[in-house]
Amino acid sequence: MRRPVADRFLERRWEPTSPFSRLVGAVLAPLSWLYAAAVRMRNAAYDRGTFATHSLGRPTVSIGNLTVGGTGKTPLASWFAQQLLAAGERPAILLRGYGGDEVLVHEHLVPSALVVVGADRIASAAHARARGATVLVLDDGFQHRRAQRDADVVLVSADGHQTVRMLPAGPWREPAESLRRATHIVVTRKRTPPQGAKQVAGDVSRLAPDAEVSIVHLAPDALVRWDTGERKRLELLIGARALVICAIGDPQAFVAQLQQLGARCAARTYPDHYAFSGDDVRQLVDDSTSADFAVCTLKDAVKLGPLWPPAAQPLWYLSQRVSIEHGAESLDGLVRRLAASAHN
Repeated sequence: MRRPVADRFLERRWEPTSPFSRLVGAVLAPLSWLYAAAVRMRNAAYDRGTFATHSLGRPTVSIGNLTVGGTGKTPLASWFAQQLLAAGERPAILLRGYGGDEVLVHEHLVPSALVVVGADRIASAAHARARGATVLVLDDGFQHRRAQRDADVVLVSADGHQTVRMLPAGPWREPAESLRRATHIVVTRKRTPPQGAKQVAGDVSRLAPDAEVSIVHLAPDALVRWDTGERKRLELLIGARALVICAIGDPQAFVAQLQQLGARCAARTYPDHYAFSGDDVRQLVDDSTSADFAVCTLKDAVKLGPLWPPAAQPLWYLSQRVSIEHGAESLDGLVRRLAASAHN
């Protein structure tokens, strides 16, 4: 089963190069202007103190972005939780939990961290404190301004959309000027070369000169078999036929990563947070018989794995590592300050 027509429509209309997208963009532009005006009014109300903010009662770092999906919030939030655990803290990851997949990913990557799900971050923080959390990590917290935070880490994808249009004509939840609220900006890349990420870092530095800027490569690490945990070297993908399964915010970046690793890819993409059905799995298992590997992301594996038949072609996921290419001292320093604040 390929990506539904409605989802392909959304993807095409955000690309600025086709006549189709230009037409749809023109139709939706008035709604985007209204949305942008509402966002600016809301932000101004928080900036003036008209809207109240609330302390979460623990040192807090927010990991967020300006666009819809695909920047790497989940792996970065897990990375912060891992670093805080290594520093001797008991972190809690607070998230809204759209679709439930990010919850499962966090529990898989950081099993020793608390993971608290809820739309009300204030209530979630109280629950985390009651369970002994010493530091809080807000996954996708940039727009949740009611919750106070000690640091705002905003992710910008170097692989991102070309258009800068606001919702619904484009993927932007906030205008680029909102980056000035960030204390730290992390430029993430998957398929973009290092030089391209450096150019994006320079752009955001000029836009938000007070923010500390880092560059992170969400780098492929290994092929991991879901049911056994067996790991294989990425070199085995060279020339291999890969059935690529992904339901993430930026599926093209994932497919491109596998192609760069040498795989011959047949992609089956779905909307972000897609709930796979039994029929989906049966079709994917059937499609996988002509492939050397059935490969997905960890975000997809936590949902597909329990449904995958043991007798079928094994399901593998591409594990990632957070490789800091620039600004490691900035992110490490933030972790140290959060840990120190937990005991003041």
